[in-house]
Amino acid sequence: MIRDITLPAFDKLLAQLISAPSVSSASSVWDQSNCKVIALLADWFGQLGFSVEIMDVPGNPGKQNLIATMGQGAGGLVLSGHTDTVPFDQAKWSSDPFSLNYRDDRFYGLGSCDMKGFFPVILSAVSGFSGAEFKQPLIVIATADEESSMSGAQALAEAGRPKARCAVIGEPTSLRPIRMHKGMMMERIHLQGRSGHSSNPALGKNALDCMVDVLVELTAFRRELQSQYQNSSFEIDVPTMNFGHIHGGDNPNRICGACELQFDLRPLPGMDIDSLRNSISKRVKPIAQKHQIEIVIEHLFGGVPAFETPANSQFVKACERLSGQPADAVAFATEAPYLQKLGMETIVMGPGSIDQAHQPDEFLAIDQIKPAVNILKGLIQQYCIDDVPAVLNEHVPAVPNDNEGIL
Repeated sequence: MIRDITLPAFDKLLAQLISAPSVSSASSVWDQSNCKVIALLADWFGQLGFSVEIMDVPGNPGKQNLIATMGQGAGGLVLSGHTDTVPFDQAKWSSDPFSLNYRDDRFYGLGSCDMKGFFPVILSAVSGFSGAEFKQPLIVIATADEESSMSGAQALAEAGRPKARCAVIGEPTSLRPIRMHKGMMMERIHLQGRSGHSSNPALGKNALDCMVDVLVELTAFRRELQSQYQNSSFEIDVPTMNFGHIHGGDNPNRICGACELQFDLRPLPGMDIDSLRNSISKRVKPIAQKHQIEIVIEHLFGGVPAFETPANSQFVKACERLSGQPADAVAFATEAPYLQKLGMETIVMGPGSIDQAHQPDEFLAIDQIKPAVNILKGLIQQYCIDDVPAVLNEHVPAVPNDNEGIL
């Protein structure tokens, strides 16, 4: 049962979260612990009466997940968010990224939109159920390292918990339910040849010449993928492959001894990451052999599978009705595949716009907060308090109108 206590106001909660730095990055120069953020959330949800568990992420010192549970049962609802932020360029900010700043009806601060702001929304929604009986559990997840390796969500999936019927991941979607997104894989191809004087090509083995042929082959592969796979639900309705970084050689009059390409590929639902990687390997390794060049193909990170919840899902319909918006698809990746792997119907839906994420002067618009709180209240009422049966009723509980005390 939710305890009848008064937590700090929304802006005070958000200010404390933003003032706790939690940048995650593949670079050790930027990477930070998220433990301070987890400690704040554990305290607040614990005060409300949740059973709180803090989990260390295996193999990632200083990184933690939180699972906070109210109620028991085999169904229920998960509300999930990540606790980390991306790196930042402070010189491009108009205010301190780690201090909440209010202006122009917006809350500015690093993570305000993506996605520390979702946790005060959850706390505000939950506080409205003081004294209510939870027939099915409400589970709040806070994860580590979504912006870098997604190791927090992967650790939960590998542990096989938590279990629930449905899940909302509160990424900034302007409160539109997202039932589908592309996957993401980032790859590195390193070619090692032999340098020499450019006046005689026979003195070396030119890695850049080999890379030209590799790029031609990958470009052809991209065309094939885009001719074979289309999904009109996406604004860009084909898989994309971006050649994002290339470096080779050191001087115009030396044979290029080494060359490296880094690229990303964003597959559509139904495309398997392992199969794509195998296809890439089979295509480019013979090219390296032809040039007598050593080749190393590496994954810059494990990759995120594409995600899809069926359009006729009961949970999708409930989120559409409560939000007043049709479900959509996006190109960016989230932790949704890992929660879906646990058996939950999953939706990505939260306050704020993805256009503000990863940007200087990141902000959360004030007019997104109350609607977000009300949507979560409606979902908690339906899936945890009323405990709707397996067949969705045509009547969805009305969105509560109590907006007092949110800000």
